[in-house]
Amino acid sequence: MQIPLMAILLALGVALLITPLVRKWAFKLGALDRPEQRKVHQKVMPRLGGLAVFIAFTTAVLLTQELSSNILGLLVGGGLIILLGIADDTRGLSPKVKLAGQVVASCAVIYFGVTVEFLTNPFTNPFSDEMLALGFLSIPVTVLWIVSVTNAVNLIDGLDGLAGGTVCIASLTLATVVWIESTVPGQYEAINLALILAAAVLGFLRYNFYPARIFLGDTGSMYLGFSVAVLSVMGLAKSATFISVIIPVVILGIPLLDTTCAIIRRFLGQKPIFQPDKEHLHHRLMKMGLSHRQVVLCIYGVNIVLGVSAIVLTLMTPKQAIIFLVVLSTAVLILANKLGVTGARSRAAYTTQPNKQQRSSHL
Repeated sequence: MQIPLMAILLALGVALLITPLVRKWAFKLGALDRPEQRKVHQKVMPRLGGLAVFIAFTTAVLLTQELSSNILGLLVGGGLIILLGIADDTRGLSPKVKLAGQVVASCAVIYFGVTVEFLTNPFTNPFSDEMLALGFLSIPVTVLWIVSVTNAVNLIDGLDGLAGGTVCIASLTLATVVWIESTVPGQYEAINLALILAAAVLGFLRYNFYPARIFLGDTGSMYLGFSVAVLSVMGLAKSATFISVIIPVVILGIPLLDTTCAIIRRFLGQKPIFQPDKEHLHHRLMKMGLSHRQVVLCIYGVNIVLGVSAIVLTLMTPKQAIIFLVVLSTAVLILANKLGVTGARSRAAYTTQPNKQQRSSHL
């Protein structure tokens, strides 16, 4: 396999050139992110940056890659996500409307043949490579995966360069893992596309890393999450091995964990699932005293560790992989709990507060 150097340079160059133009257009359209209590930035910022990434990626793909059915599905679905994001960034959409739009975009990808076809068989020896063909269930499982990752990346987009850098690292990791795991020619498409996406994001990060001049907006965070989710299906979910199914979860460990903790935290706190809060991983790290830049670099570091872990997993036997995953998962959950991402500290404080009040009332 040859590295698509021309496509990578083209995506990088277009992103560097087009982002300032998109920034000006965002001001004209009124696609602006204004400061408020739950947000970190202190001034009005344009938020259509995802459009620049989309233009850079699509331009490079159309000019350098042969348009297979899978690639067409990614481009069509990505285009729908971009339109949904622009509408949200300029006019504002309800969570239900955005969710419906994400499902439609996912179905568009499925129409072009991108589906999760296998899962590990829970009724067999966990150390074996026996897989379960999903059949008609492949459609809902694919939609669930794409929508979950799309929203996971969307939720971590709270600091300059955080979501973009996370997806860039995830894309490079994905390309490496697919290269190691490749068994069919179609998987090489995912390698090329992942490298092109990483290049487009890297060009955009020139303007998005702290201090940012433009935000991804929902246009960008949803598009990046959607793209990396689809690429993981194209590259790994069609391989009938236990490791191939687990790898995408490890690669996207931070956004998926943060989203899962947010849902659990809000459910146990009896708050709406879609209600934003300031208990995400990046918020907790800033409360510990880390600067904006330090938090982003710290999470980059964790993403790199998880990326390397994903690569190591591909070189292990199933038994070794399960042991490694148990150790890795335990370490991550302990760290998340200590940082307060799970919300355990907040709930403990809430439940102990009435007792304090009761004791004071009896004095």
